[in-house]
Amino acid sequence: MTDPGNTPPPSPTTSPGAAPEGVAHPRAIRSFVRRAGRTTTGQAKAYTEWGPRFLLPYEARPLDFKAAFGREAPTILEIGFGMGEATAHIAALMPENNFLCCEVHEPGVGALLKRIGEKGLTNIRIVPHDAVEVLDHMLPEQSLAGAHVFFPDPWHKLRHNKRRLIQPPLVARLASRLQTCGYIHCATDWQPYAQQMLEVLSAEPQLENTAQAYAQRPHYRPLTKFENRGLKLGHGVWDVVFRKRPVTPAP
Repeated sequence: MTDPGNTPPPSPTTSPGAAPEGVAHPRAIRSFVRRAGRTTTGQAKAYTEWGPRFLLPYEARPLDFKAAFGREAPTILEIGFGMGEATAHIAALMPENNFLCCEVHEPGVGALLKRIGEKGLTNIRIVPHDAVEVLDHMLPEQSLAGAHVFFPDPWHKLRHNKRRLIQPPLVARLASRLQTCGYIHCATDWQPYAQQMLEVLSAEPQLENTAQAYAQRPHYRPLTKFENRGLKLGHGVWDVVFRKRPVTPAP
């Protein structure tokens, strides 16, 4: 008899980071870093029980939001949700919104599926694929009410800074997918990356800052255990929230 804890979760139709057939993928920056980790028995069970309903396959064509979520509602993209603690909290707090979440770390996907089942959430869908490709091929322009990028890999070493996710080309594409007054919310606990986030988003002409510089933590973003531990040690956390400028009519 097979041990459920060793049963691998279902594989997405296209392997994370791989280009779909006929689509070139010469990209240096991706939305994820491969991390070690073992899928637990509970996470594997969540894949089986909840995956068919809440996992969406990556497809190189525009996503039908109404068909995917079973309703029409403002949709917020989350890039890299880790173990899904904040995602589940926010989705429960904002049931009026849909949440399209991208993560390739299989234990993290399983953990969020488990939280979905435990909390009875219905407004989350997960694409277990590189969010950069999802953004490029599945999300039409002006289709999103918001985007969350919480604690992306800071790539601490100077020579690795070019691998950071928040850079001008990606921000420009994200902004183009936002509806008017839609927002981008980034958070990091690494101050040099916070400064880069602020500079990059400030330079994007489609966006405007909602604060003078860094924003107060919005009410919907919870303090995670990791973040609480860091704050107790005197570490900082920075939130950056920008929104898409209204289009000014031509004179």
